[in-house]
Order: sequence, then structure tokens, then C-alpha cells
Amino acid sequence: MFEIRVICDPADTDRVTTALTTTFATGDVCRYPTRDGKHTRLYLTADHRPTPADWPTPEQAYAGAPSINSEIGWISHSLADAKCYTELDREFYLRKAALLDRIALLDEPDAPDGDATETAHAAAVFLLDMDQPGAICDPRAYVRQQYALTLTNCP
Repeated sequence: MFEIRVICDPADTDRVTTALTTTFATGDVCRYPTRDGKHTRLYLTADHRPTPADWPTPEQAYAGAPSINSEIGWISHSLADAKCYTELDREFYLRKAALLDRIALLDEPDAPDGDATETAHAAAVFLLDMDQPGAICDPRAYVRQQYALTLTNCP
């Protein structure tokens, strides 16, 4: 990860921001006027975009996964056994995010703005923030990568 600072004409800020977010995986862009007020300073964190080969496909990530019904049962059982206000472990949040990702893939393969997709994205963001606060990547791809690694490392 690295930080970028750009000083540009205020009329160019949208064009520059778009170019940066297209080229890199970026965080929020902070905009401030320069001291003389004639230009705009842009600050953002960025990282190289991972190539698609760096992330497993859903088919690869979930190849050895238990059935969706089995995962729903595991999630429900884990919640039922937990005391109120108990912080659950990473495995719970990973399996929950993977389950929601799988449901979204089945339910809304061509609807990127549907409820299942939105819920899967939110669960993936939660896991990513839990694991690597401030990381910049596709949260659902991260879930697939972590799930595949977990399946590979399980006895």
C-alpha cells in the first residue's frame, strides 16, 4: 500500500480522481485547497489492483465446501450456542461471509444490486475489516481466497 498526493486545478479533480481509482485500488479521497486557494490537494491511499489470477473463482473457492444447507445449520447452531453479546471467532464470520456469498451467487448471478448481493458484500467487508483494517481489495474475492485457504489447511 502507498499514499498518493496530487496537486491539480480544481476543474481537474474529478478527472484525476477517476484516473487514479481506475488504475489503483484506492481508499477514500480527501480534498483540500492549497494554501493559495488556486489548486486542490488530493490525498488517498492506494494499492496495485490484484490480477484476476490472484483470486480463486467461486467454483475454486467453494469446490470442497459443505452444502449451503449444512453451512446454514452450522451458522445457526453457532449462534444458538453463543451467549448474548458474545464475540464470535473469525471462523464464524468467515463461514457466514462465504455462505452469504454463495447464496448471492446462486440467487442473483446477473443482479449486482440485489439484496443478497448487498448482504454478501456487507459480510465480506466486515471480515476484511476484522482481518486487515484499511485493506483495499474486493471484499468478496477476499472471502473466497480466505475460505479456499481454510479448506486447504483443514485436516
